[in-house]
Amino acid sequence: MEELSSHGTLKPLDTLVDAAGRLALPRDALLVLAQPRPLSPQENVVLDRWVREGGRVLLFADPALTMPSRFALGDPRRPQDTVLLSPILARWGLGLEFDEAAPPGERLVDTERGPLPVNLPGRFRRAGNFGESPSARPTGKSGIAGKAGDAPGTCTLSAEGLLARCRVEKGRIFAVSDAALLEEVPDPAALARRREALGALIDWAESGD
Repeated sequence: MEELSSHGTLKPLDTLVDAAGRLALPRDALLVLAQPRPLSPQENVVLDRWVREGGRVLLFADPALTMPSRFALGDPRRPQDTVLLSPILARWGLGLEFDEAAPPGERLVDTERGPLPVNLPGRFRRAGNFGESPSARPTGKSGIAGKAGDAPGTCTLSAEGLLARCRVEKGRIFAVSDAALLEEVPDPAALARRREALGALIDWAESGD
């Protein structure tokens, strides 16, 4: 939180939809989603619209969260053990996989944004976009339907799928398929490295590159 606060004013959101049915953030804001709960259909639609109109998102989506939580199961403050964002990820041209053969334990991965600590990370892959054709649009209540003229997201993957950068019309998505970076650790040096890594990711997302 201290590192996030050093980059600007924080505005916590309980929901992505305000009373007017919009995502109430300035167009130049950076939306940080860290292991979010499953989004409602309306939140999916509103978030997708906000991105396409020029919004930027820094997303931490971990398919196997390893950090402990002081909040009990069922508490809305408890992070999701497995992120469930398939509808909106597919809308942006991404899929998220988990390597069941990956060895447990924290390790550092070299990325274009510097070394990142990971623990049982996921892997992004390119996926079809729901706006490509009527036959590709979801019909379930948890999905979001595309409309004519929606451009598919164009994604670039790096660090063996740990990082994804997507361009969705006017907006940008910067995604990490692990959330170990956000875990607090007792070692001051390790915590400083985490803050530095988080700062590098925020700078990456704010620059739009």
